[in-house]
Amino acid sequence: MSERDTRRQFLSKTATAAAGSLLLRALAIGLMMLPAARGAAAGEAPKPVPPPATVDAAKWATLQAAFDAVPKSGGLVKLPPGHFELTEPLVVKTAETRIVGSGAATHLINRNEAGQPALILRPEGYEKNKRLSLWRVQLAHFRISGNPKSGDGVLAQGINEVFIHGMSIDHNGGHGIHLVNCYEDPRVADCILTYNKQAGLHIQAGHDIVVSANQFEENQDAIRCIDSFNLCMTGNNLDDHLRHGVVIENTYGSVLSGNMIEECRETAIVLDRDCYGITISANVIAHNGAGVDLRDAWGCAVSANTFTINTRRGLVIGPNSGRIAVTGNNFSNTYQGGGKLKRTKPGQDAAMGITLDGTRDVTITGNVFSGLATEAIKATGTCTRIVSTANVFVDFSRAAPGKHKAVDPGGAKITGSDNIVGEAAAPPPAANK
Repeated sequence: MSERDTRRQFLSKTATAAAGSLLLRALAIGLMMLPAARGAAAGEAPKPVPPPATVDAAKWATLQAAFDAVPKSGGLVKLPPGHFELTEPLVVKTAETRIVGSGAATHLINRNEAGQPALILRPEGYEKNKRLSLWRVQLAHFRISGNPKSGDGVLAQGINEVFIHGMSIDHNGGHGIHLVNCYEDPRVADCILTYNKQAGLHIQAGHDIVVSANQFEENQDAIRCIDSFNLCMTGNNLDDHLRHGVVIENTYGSVLSGNMIEECRETAIVLDRDCYGITISANVIAHNGAGVDLRDAWGCAVSANTFTINTRRGLVIGPNSGRIAVTGNNFSNTYQGGGKLKRTKPGQDAAMGITLDGTRDVTITGNVFSGLATEAIKATGTCTRIVSTANVFVDFSRAAPGKHKAVDPGGAKITGSDNIVGEAAAPPPAANK
């Protein structure tokens, strides 16, 4: 290559590089100017987000108008005293919103007879897109009542960290409180939920749930927790339910502790449909049709509970349950010492123990069984790997003195040691002639 050709090639490469450099610089300058150009073209400053507001519902024509006045950033709605009759649901659709009443003097009365709720909490568009959610909607200190044909008292859908506190919710045709897909950290505390046609509290698809210090009376069921995780139910009082007390299905890693559960027509606590890793401890389970029914439960503990005068069954461990520890419970009648019973009329003093129905891998340790109508422990079906150790049995077979053993293994092999068997119920005295 000649010197002239070499120079031409060098100049051509230099010119190409320079042109490329100029193009890159122009692009960079254009990108830097683009936001300014857009802003200049729009000619508008960014709109400020309205701050959370305080809404005095007494100043609005309707409660719905007051709820609609809450900005998207949320706020506080103050409900005045008064009776507010509803024919269609009130709807709350803003996050970060707290609605506070004036105690029971603020009374929402649902007159709807088409099965509609009194109050709905849910994001706008939820009916079409169930993945939508709101955060931190709270209700406190007012009353909601309905009628036999109305729907839920409160229906919350897609509300994370929902908090319902100090509410009175009664006589609704549906559930008292119905939580659906309120997945993150729902809390229901210090409420009274009574005379609702379905459950006092129905939870579906919740996670890390707290239900504490509530009172439930004469609902169909007190609490239903379905398809959920990590229920912490403590310090509640349940009385006079028309069916069950607590029903838990397809839920794991939960604890029921320190609750008073009395006079459910059917069963105080039911675990069903793939429950596992649940502890039932330190509850008083009194005067129900049955105490605890483990229908489909695995790896659970039943400990330190008082089962008193559960008339049909105390604790049932069914054929779809196993790997259960039963420890430190007391199964008893109304004995008060000194040979005295609190309840003496026929049937009032009936108390039952444990029924093992085709189950497996169960330890029954350190329990007291006293004053029971029939056996303390009865096995039916094919039960395997059952251990009964260090239990006390006394005053059993009261319904038919001399007929029932302390432990009836049926066809099962129950491995036992260190159990103490006291006197069975004494036969009735001979009639005087």
